[in-house]
Formats: sequence, structure tokens, C-alpha cells
Amino acid sequence: MNLEHINLKEVNKQLKNKAPQEIVEWAFSVGGKQIITTNFRPYESAILHLVTCQKKDVEVIWCDTGYNTPQTYKHAEELIKDLNLNIQLYVPKQTVAHRNTTLGLPSINDPNHTVFTEQVKLEPFKRAMKIHNPNVWFTNLRKGQTAFRDSIDVISKSKDGVLKISPFYNWSDKQLDEYLEEHNLPNEFKYFDPTKVESNRECGLHI
Repeated sequence: MNLEHINLKEVNKQLKNKAPQEIVEWAFSVGGKQIITTNFRPYESAILHLVTCQKKDVEVIWCDTGYNTPQTYKHAEELIKDLNLNIQLYVPKQTVAHRNTTLGLPSINDPNHTVFTEQVKLEPFKRAMKIHNPNVWFTNLRKGQTAFRDSIDVISKSKDGVLKISPFYNWSDKQLDEYLEEHNLPNEFKYFDPTKVESNRECGLHI
């Protein structure tokens, strides 16, 4: 499906004051293949609930680095079960044990960190996107997370031309807390991303 006709500036102006549910409705209205990506970090239950309420069988792509906390894995299992998620799991081609021996867990200043990020996150993600070939990609990007994310909007496009939908882009943590409470959704803050380490860094998926 060709989405080149969509004028991002006009669409973002149109959706500026719309509720997240209405933004998701608009995204489904453009047609094509839709996916959600998740890493089960804090507040992911909100986007998973929001989108699956409108399309229960939407493919949910989880690229598991293998370095998640025990709390994150328990949280993921809970959400997969409770929301009946159509999980499509992608993992690195190397095991953690293999990588620990040959590469370790490089610091962000180590030149090997680029290789590490490619192995644990970028390669599985590229593989997933090639297999699923989506036109519409739901994410939980929000303004204020990183400098790059401040530069986009509710609707943006990936470098490959996939339409990226961030329904909660303008929402605060407080608003998301209220959403989770309203819908009786769990949250989990003991989360670790070995490719970012610092919360205000990008790992490369969205740039």
C-alpha cells in the first residue's frame, strides 16, 4: 500500500486535539498492514490495550534482547495472557552466553557497543519488519523522552516510509497513570535496555 499521499503536517494538525482512541481509529482507517512493537517497558500496557481494543489480533512484535529484568519478563507474561496478545517474538541470532564470552556488555563509550546494539536490537528488528512488512506501525513514543522524539509528532514516518503512530505522544506520565488505573492495567518500572543504558538516548530503531 502506498501511503506517500498522506501529508504529515496536515494530518498532525487534524489530529492535534484528538483523543488517543480517535488517533488509533484514524490509523486503522488508512488501511494496509498494521503492527505494534513493544519492549514491555513502563507504560507499554497502555498502547497495547489501546490498540488491541480496536483490533484484537493485531500482530505485536517483541524484539527481546535477552537482557530484560526478571520483573519485565513477568510483566510481559502477564500482559500477553491478560490482553491475549498476538505476540511475534524475535530474538538475536547469538545467545546471551555466546555474546558474554565474545563481546560482553560494552559501555556506551566502547566502540563494540555499536556491534552489540546491532546484534541484540537492530538485526532482530530489521528481520521482523522485513517479514511482517507493515504499512502502519503503532509505537508508544512520547514527547520529552529524547531530543529526537521531541522533533517528531503524533504521526511520523520511518526512514523506510512506514507510517508511525504515537497515540500518547502528547500525554504525561500522570495522564498515563490515570489511563492504567481506569482500565485496571499493570505497570512495571524495573526495566533495563542494554543498548540505551541512559533513558534519554536513542537505540537506533526510530531514527
